[in-house]
Amino acid sequence: MPRAAVIVNPTKVPDLELHRTEVTAELAKHGWAEPLWLETTVEDGGHGLARRAVDEQVDLVFACGGDGTVRAVIHGLVGSGVPVAVLSVGTGNLLAQNLALGTSLAEGIATGVTGRTRVVDLGVIDGEMFAVMAGIGLDAAMLESTTEKSKSRFGALAYVAGALSRLRDRPIRVTLRLDDGPPFTRRARMVLVGNVGRVQGGLQLFPAAEPDDGRLDVLVLAPYGLRDWLGVAVRLLTRSPREDRRIERFTARTIRMDTTRPMPRQYDGDLIESGVTTRIMVAPKALLIRVPADAAR
Repeated sequence: MPRAAVIVNPTKVPDLELHRTEVTAELAKHGWAEPLWLETTVEDGGHGLARRAVDEQVDLVFACGGDGTVRAVIHGLVGSGVPVAVLSVGTGNLLAQNLALGTSLAEGIATGVTGRTRVVDLGVIDGEMFAVMAGIGLDAAMLESTTEKSKSRFGALAYVAGALSRLRDRPIRVTLRLDDGPPFTRRARMVLVGNVGRVQGGLQLFPAAEPDDGRLDVLVLAPYGLRDWLGVAVRLLTRSPREDRRIERFTARTIRMDTTRPMPRQYDGDLIESGVTTRIMVAPKALLIRVPADAAR
């Protein structure tokens, strides 16, 4: 009888015992054994637990938490040959949204045990892996200003409030080098590097992004005032392909960003130490993930 591990962030689940009962029951419906149940802690956000699950020779690992939990579990599974599935809880779940992994518990379990395995890329920022996006500037500053309490109370709207509170931050002077190309400098509000395209609210920042194309997508946003911000918002909402000094998009396998002052940085919703130099690269075909059987290839 096949067996899964469930790695859950207990802070993201209102009734942990009920959740465990429901997960076990759903797995039993599909003929799977009682799962190995592992809860994240401050000391181990999922990486070490994923390695433990691999050592226990499970057939599948479910990551149950926000984007940070999913990222940590994924990092622990890289190179193991064990696929991951995602049970959506928390305020982010951007990987689940981008790959249409389902939003209900029943959908998530069914995708894990009856779906197909897709091989996808990951990004690496200063040695840490991410599945969705990493960036410097406004998006990281937004996370700095968004508390766990506000996320719990307002959900995705908490991020909007966090972003609005940082709109007056000074722009970044950043020099970028993509692959082996020549360096170029921009005065931007943020630079995002994405493995997939969609963020909170279904907004498509990278309409052409594919998580298995061996490349990362780069977005440079440089609005200077209210009119510029409105123009950027309209173009992003309408998925306009037009680019100018306010919006530029690139693709690359390696990205280096150098700023004139330490900038806040994030990957998959987790903050990392501010810095002046950020190196990002793609890790091709690094992850096995379960997606719906009828999902587009």
